[in-house]
Amino acid sequence: MKKALAAAAVLAAGLVALPASAETTLRITLQLPIKSHLGQNLLAFEKEVEEKSGGDLQVEIYPSAQLYKDKEVPQAVGSGAIEMGTASITRFAGTIPAVDIFYVPFMFNSEEMVRKAVAHDSPIRSAIDKEILGTGTRVLWWQAYGGAIMLSKGGPLKTPDDVKGKKVRVFGKTLGEFVSAVGGSPVLTSGSEQYVAYQRGTVDAGMTGVSGVKSRKLWQVMDTITVTNHADVEFLVLINEDVWQGLSEEQRQIIAAAARKVEAELRDKMAKIEADAYEAAKAEGMGVYTPTAAEIDAWRAASAPVIEQYKEAAGDLGAKLVTEAEKLRN
Repeated sequence: MKKALAAAAVLAAGLVALPASAETTLRITLQLPIKSHLGQNLLAFEKEVEEKSGGDLQVEIYPSAQLYKDKEVPQAVGSGAIEMGTASITRFAGTIPAVDIFYVPFMFNSEEMVRKAVAHDSPIRSAIDKEILGTGTRVLWWQAYGGAIMLSKGGPLKTPDDVKGKKVRVFGKTLGEFVSAVGGSPVLTSGSEQYVAYQRGTVDAGMTGVSGVKSRKLWQVMDTITVTNHADVEFLVLINEDVWQGLSEEQRQIIAAAARKVEAELRDKMAKIEADAYEAAKAEGMGVYTPTAAEIDAWRAASAPVIEQYKEAAGDLGAKLVTEAEKLRN
């Protein structure tokens, strides 16, 4: 972190910050705080890579959107402005609409189903990684972020009726269509800007992963969590393809092995991370409401048209991914 902060200071001074060994230094931009579970996951990657390479590979992490906001990461990495970055998968939806399969409401209704969908040999993950590679960016690993929950003030959002007429923070096009379908007005807001949006009343409600409530201290500006788990939130750790190809075979093997290791570790910890985040929110005075089966059915019914909107936007690939997702229910 010290080396990253020093380099960031150079950037802030308007100077060109070039690593001492550009060919072996990998800078990673992250929109979340370093203390978030995504930040800790990147620190584990940094340690593994630097140890296994004997210091030949150096990793620098720039958290809290110091260099790029979430929405800017795909272009920054793809253009080579920075070697690596972490971004929500939906940030590729503009060029690859099919990636939003994970944000189609209630498409993935269990952790087991999510694990199958994001497995390395999954037809869903393989197809998405291949499409993203076509943008000049390689996916190194997927970072689990958990289920999407709703945030509000003054009580839970038990059913779609509670959303009608409200402005709702969203972080993707398909999630915006979900909000529209249930009667709200979506407001696309990056993760690093949502605290201020809640604080200023720019939005009335919002959605995020529960771990984000903890890492961003959202209990200071919202008072209730509704556990809808209507989407699976996934982040991707990306590397510029030219940078990847410029590494030696040994370096690529070290990076790939480290990526696999930290991906599996995070996925296995996710249930506890979410449980701890819920407890932290309660300890700070937030209410946590779990909808009844009937209330979830009402959410499902109201948002059902979104799947057809997704298929229309995502074309043949989207239809294929929906078919593959449905197979996982068997």
